[in-house]
Amino acid sequence: MKKLLTLILFAGTTAMAQRPVDAIIKEFKNPRGKEVLVAAHRGDWRNAPENSLAAIQYAINMGVDIIETDVQKTADGYLVLMHDETIDRTTTGKGKVKELTLAYLKTLYLRNGAGVPTTHRIPTLEEAMLVMKGKVMVNLDKSYKCMEETYAVLEKTGTVDHGIFKGQVAPAVLQAEHPAVIAKALYMPIVSLDDSTAAMTMHTYLEQLHPAAFELIFQRDTSSMLSALPAKDCRLWVNALWSSLNGGHYDDMAFDDGNTKDSWDWLLSKGFMVIQTDRPAALLAYLHKKGLHR
Repeated sequence: MKKLLTLILFAGTTAMAQRPVDAIIKEFKNPRGKEVLVAAHRGDWRNAPENSLAAIQYAINMGVDIIETDVQKTADGYLVLMHDETIDRTTTGKGKVKELTLAYLKTLYLRNGAGVPTTHRIPTLEEAMLVMKGKVMVNLDKSYKCMEETYAVLEKTGTVDHGIFKGQVAPAVLQAEHPAVIAKALYMPIVSLDDSTAAMTMHTYLEQLHPAAFELIFQRDTSSMLSALPAKDCRLWVNALWSSLNGGHYDDMAFDDGNTKDSWDWLLSKGFMVIQTDRPAALLAYLHKKGLHR
């Protein structure tokens, strides 16, 4: 019964007016902002192939604030959206992205979530940024190894302030490897709260680089760090995608079981004010009802 009621509630979700990206950026950079921001994981991949231009546009139409994309580099140096190192799972082709040319990749079709070929093609990062320009921020996952090339695309498309670069490295390593990019672009450290050095890592980042947000991951919800998170200093980002990222407080507890108390409510109670989700329409409806999203 709970599942049925949840599905009925979320089925009524309608598209929301998209606000200018400047307003989203301002809210993202405000650690004391009262609005919870919603990030759509790989776009709206339930209704279009993941990392496709359609999945991006559908998520924009919903009214999300941030879209997560995955960046990979082709054999001839182009940046494309692809989660896996290979194209086997998500396209009609086979092989490693880094060993294939863009021209070849553009001959292929993307598969949907059920593995069925569609008419959608693999987009370049440049094509995707032009679709998202002025509308949403962009979580540039997997871009750490090609950060300079990714930054160049953002610069070319006039979207530098839209992008959120990220990585799970010590502050000194980041400053040594990518000093030019982090001097100009947003960077979000990824920190595992299960790591004994988590507190020191966050303290050093806050002291040296003043990040606008931390992406925090944790397998256990008993971590002592949860009671001492630096919410007053920056935004705290959590991935509600599956249980190993959030101590078992994940999306489908809310969507499938109607149990928001132990999923989204719990995450909010810990100070998380950016939630990356595989259920963007449902999460937006939930937050809107609570007065936590415009």
